[in-house]
Order: sequence, then structure tokens, then C-alpha cells
Amino acid sequence: MSRRTIYMHFATLEQLLIDATAGALSNAMIDAALEQAADSDDPAARVEALARVMLELAPTALPLGRQLIRLTVTAADNHEADSPKRGYRRIEWIERALQPLRERLDDEQFERLVSALAILIGWEAMVVLRDIRGLDPDKETKTVTWAARTLVNAMLTEATDRASPAT
Repeated sequence: MSRRTIYMHFATLEQLLIDATAGALSNAMIDAALEQAADSDDPAARVEALARVMLELAPTALPLGRQLIRLTVTAADNHEADSPKRGYRRIEWIERALQPLRERLDDEQFERLVSALAILIGWEAMVVLRDIRGLDPDKETKTVTWAARTLVNAMLTEATDRASPAT
């Protein structure tokens, strides 16, 4: 991979190193959780498993996440505008967790649900729940898993309502 290609995705060497470290810390555990949840056809349970493992990783991953947020929020505007500055792994994980829903939702519904869950599952939500709301880890987990399940169930209801013929 060329240096130019790398800097299209990472504005600085520090951002690249932090991202690689965060990925190394989380990939194996999250992959294992998603693999274990793959037996379930319940997309809400699969998303909940993803949220739980990400919250379990918080003590080691969140400090790196805070650094990465700082770097990407303050990055120069010359960074590739069309590509995400961070969070690409999170989107892949959410899409894997939602795989059982793929055929039940249209493309717009699926993408909207992935986007809504990306707001909820990740470092940014952890910062809000810890720093602004002052939640302890148990309350944070209850809040995130409840909200994730609520979003998935709301989308399932929407999909069912769209599929049902009007009476």
C-alpha cells in the first residue's frame, strides 16, 4: 500500500497507529461475540451481544477512542471528505449483527438502522453516557442494550407495517 493511499484514510501517522491499536484490541473479541451470536436469528440479541462486548472493551479501548476522536474532529479539511474518518469497523460489525434482517428490510431501512445503531454503539455514546450522564458501567450497559433492542424492534415493526396490505 502506498503512503498516499494510507494518508487518504488516516490524516496523520498518530491516527493510523491509534486506529491499528484499537483494532488489534477489539477485533478478536468482537469477532468471537458475533460468531457466537450468529446462531441466533434474533437480530436484537445479536446487536445486544455486539454492544455488550464493546462496552466490556471500554476500559482499554475508550482511552484510544478518545484520542482518535480528538484527532479526527480536529483534522484538517483536506482529509478525504467522502470516506469515514473513523468507525468503519463498527459499521461492519453492526451489519454482521443485522444480517438476519437483510432480506426483511429494504435497502433504505437497513442503512437507516445501521446508521441509528452507529450513533448508539461506539466511543461517542460511551463518552456521552459516562461524561455527561455519569452512568456507571452497569447502567450504561442497560441503557445501550435497551436502546439497541428498541431500535431493532421499531424497524421490524416498520418493515411489517410496510409489507402488510392496507385495509
